Amino acid sequence: MKSLLFTCMLVPWLAAASARKSDQDSQLIVGSLPGRELNGYFSDPLNSRRARRAVSLADEPDDSPVSEGGDASDLPTCLLCVCLTGSVYCEEVSPDMTSVPTLPKETAYLYARFNKIKKISTKDFAGILTLKRIDLTGNLISEIEDGAFSKLALLESLSLAENRLVKLPMLPAKLTSFNANNNFLKTRGVKANAFKKLTKLTHLYLADNQLEAVPQIPDSVQILHLQNNNITEVNVDTFCRSNDTYYLRPSLNEVRLDGNPVVLSKNPDSFTCMKVLPSGRYR
Repeated sequence: MKSLLFTCMLVPWLAAASARKSDQDSQLIVGSLPGRELNGYFSDPLNSRRARRAVSLADEPDDSPVSEGGDASDLPTCLLCVCLTGSVYCEEVSPDMTSVPTLPKETAYLYARFNKIKKISTKDFAGILTLKRIDLTGNLISEIEDGAFSKLALLESLSLAENRLVKLPMLPAKLTSFNANNNFLKTRGVKANAFKKLTKLTHLYLADNQLEAVPQIPDSVQILHLQNNNITEVNVDTFCRSNDTYYLRPSLNEVRLDGNPVVLSKNPDSFTCMKVLPSGRYR
């Protein structure tokens, strides 16, 4: 009787032990790598400080450490960034990202903020015709080759804020929002027709630069930020038209000129075509 009882207790124990061994062995199959599973995804120490990419076991890299002096260009883009359908998120990438990564062909939205990208070349976005939004805020960009953005026919939003630009490149015609706040732009670095042909542009941000004059602003613009520049003069042709007293700007809802040396009250006829007065210095 005792022997029978012992046998009955031993069988389930052996089955459980065999199952545990099978689980351990399955973790050693080639192609599977150690990782911490979170909601079906695996964390990877090679990802950026903010971004965490969901990858299948077959695509999981080995977890050997990256050298301190490494560069982000040494690693595949989607190991450094979060790559979701049509979107690539590369923020504060470690090791340092010093150039635009190679993007998947279907990329529509690129967020590469707070890295150390220094230059934008024509090849960076060549062939990525699906791009609708590019955000390069908070990099070290001081040079952009002409044509880097001009062929992106679907691009609607472009942010180059908080960089080191002294001049602007050619911009695509369908832009609705452009942000170049906090750069080193002077009037000579902004071509006379830089924005003139952007007939869909509604938001234009050029604050905290070194502009001496207001650039030509398309009729479509609704929000215009030019605060904290070196603008010294505003006249009747800046926003209105001296040769057309019936000209109106009904779309322009907000104009910021505060933080500039210009005294706006010196030219009272400069704003007759607008439904709002610019914010700024009047005395």
